[in-house]
Amino acid sequence: MSPFSRTAELTAEEARRIALRAQGLLGAPDRRAGVPGVLRRLGAVQLDTISVLARSHELIPYARLGAVGRPAVEKAYWGSEATFEYWSHAACILPVEEWPLFAFRRRAYRSRGNLWDHQVTPGTYRHVLDKLRTEGPLTSTELGGSKKTSEWWDWSDTKIAVERALAFGDVVCTERRSWKRVYELAEQAVPAELYGQELGDEECLRRLVAQAGAALGVATRADLMDYHRLKADQVDSVLADSGLLPVEVAGWPAPAWADPTALATEPRGRHRTTLLSPFDSLIWDRARTERIFGMAHRLEAYTPKHKRVHGYFAMPLLAGGRLVGRVDPAREGSTLVARQISLDAPKYVEELARALREAAEWVGCTAVRVEALADERLRPVLERLLA
Repeated sequence: MSPFSRTAELTAEEARRIALRAQGLLGAPDRRAGVPGVLRRLGAVQLDTISVLARSHELIPYARLGAVGRPAVEKAYWGSEATFEYWSHAACILPVEEWPLFAFRRRAYRSRGNLWDHQVTPGTYRHVLDKLRTEGPLTSTELGGSKKTSEWWDWSDTKIAVERALAFGDVVCTERRSWKRVYELAEQAVPAELYGQELGDEECLRRLVAQAGAALGVATRADLMDYHRLKADQVDSVLADSGLLPVEVAGWPAPAWADPTALATEPRGRHRTTLLSPFDSLIWDRARTERIFGMAHRLEAYTPKHKRVHGYFAMPLLAGGRLVGRVDPAREGSTLVARQISLDAPKYVEELARALREAAEWVGCTAVRVEALADERLRPVLERLLA
């Protein structure tokens, strides 16, 4: 019997291990389930345009499975109609089984009508749907949309119409081509048994809170809200019926809830040593990351260069179940460049070298170059380990 099954009190160490296990970063990776298994476990993988070492959605399964082929990642995410893209934590890839769970959000968008403060004529909206019905999946450019810039305020009427249709659930994105969304009528792309489900708001929220709890392992109310960007009253309305169990975590300032499966299974096994995307669901919530791992981490890509502390796309280093440093990576030809490295303690230098070597090999680089080290005394050892 698990030591957690007798009590509703957890130490901070137990909570940390439960969170790692829930996120697929503690224990043997389920390689048979592959990338689709990672997506189902997490429930959402955030998308972002930044590509340094690789795009963030590629880094998520890499962190959990190791050097999974990048083509396999793309195949799992797009084109199979086993997934769809929608607004969850942010723009996310979601398992298609979650389509019914976001009916509450689609209805909310529809009730608002105009989105992004843009007006679209009913004729333009109908034209988009009719063209997709006649010609099948298309990008916004193929639909006839054009824009002077990539900024949302400069979208064409057609682009605004198809994005509105995406928010409303009339169309769905199940594929990207050259990072462009490919739109398809939802009634044609979503499996009929899922498309026909119209769950009420309360049921949608109950299932999403339960899913977030399972993906997080143990979570505060704020954590549960953040995972799929739910409101406080939405979480409060279903939390008692979500199946999550109330627990107290030593040192946590707020009550918490745990997934019963996580409590019934002692979190043990091998820890992953890896670099994490700043958009990884283990750390995308800054307050939770600091509470669990003691690291105050933020993405500095949008911070003026002279104000950055850790670098443009600093990736936390996970080793031994802890966040022990940061690496700001770049690529120059066949060389992975560590522009800036900080490490909490010299004892983690071997784990740092291993993470850098594995990342370089994964993206097809044959060498690693270290530029700036917070502690230059580590350079001889690190460069020897990287040689």
